[in-house]
Amino acid sequence: MGRHQTGGNRTGKVAHHTICPNAHGSPGCLRMVMLFELSVPLAVPYLDKPPGPLHFCRDWVCPNRPCIIRNALQHWPALQKWSLPYLRATAGSAEVSVAVTPDGYADAVRGDRFVMPAELRLPLSCVLDVLEGRAQHPGVLYVQKQCSNLLTELPQLLPDLEPHVPWASEALGKMPDAVNFWLGEAAAVTSLHKDHYENLYCVVSGEKHFLLHPPSDRPFIPYELYTPATYQLTEEGSFKMVDEEAMEKVPWIPLDPLAPDLAQYPSYSQAQALHCTVQTGEMLYLPALWFHHVQQSHGCVAVNFWYDMEYDLKYSYFQLLDSLTKASGLH
Repeated sequence: MGRHQTGGNRTGKVAHHTICPNAHGSPGCLRMVMLFELSVPLAVPYLDKPPGPLHFCRDWVCPNRPCIIRNALQHWPALQKWSLPYLRATAGSAEVSVAVTPDGYADAVRGDRFVMPAELRLPLSCVLDVLEGRAQHPGVLYVQKQCSNLLTELPQLLPDLEPHVPWASEALGKMPDAVNFWLGEAAAVTSLHKDHYENLYCVVSGEKHFLLHPPSDRPFIPYELYTPATYQLTEEGSFKMVDEEAMEKVPWIPLDPLAPDLAQYPSYSQAQALHCTVQTGEMLYLPALWFHHVQQSHGCVAVNFWYDMEYDLKYSYFQLLDSLTKASGLH
């Protein structure tokens, strides 16, 4: 057994790590030291108010550490306004892109295929009808178009929030690449993946449940190549998968982190997931390259701001780790 000591970090918070009793130590002990040295928290910390630009850059972006920020959205009218009846009255006639799947998993591995959702254009009121139990629709609906759909499809809602996060924009030296609107059923799930964006994820109503892995867990997270396919919704209301023959194979994570098949993917047992719930009025800073799996409460409304990451030394380190993982056969 190692002994535990506490050490202060530059934010003034106390961090726990393990000192091994000998040069070799145990694998678990060494992993604790590694996590500390890589600034990987053992739980996602909370900030009681938004950080200043320097604080955000120095203590969160540069060390690539997630945090949940409270009281960051209090000045948004959306926080008080965005009920489902308000969305219906304000933007019910707006046509939005809706991902539709038979089981709630869009962009996910199903069998030997990487399957993308059927994408329908529906009035927002139709989605709200399903969420409020006024109507039924085949499959699971999720408004999740990730190309600034808030700006392009729901401009009626823009007066209710800021177009960017000022302290983050100043810290990152840029404006967001995309501002996305999210609304869906509880069955809608985002499979485990990573993005090349600094992500500020704001829950306006309801709650989101995140399972996170740091980039340093890459050797334990499996990737495989899959033939891409898309769900098509038939006139009878059933789904069929249609291969995208013109597309190259897609590398994706086949593992479900909520019920991992450790017999097939034993290395995943060495990964250490962080679980957090982002509640109404809270903002999650999800650093670039962090793996994340997302669930939500029924009718959850959220907005996220994507800032393009800096392709700096952190990115180079991740690419090296990814290449070594592939070369070693760990993937």
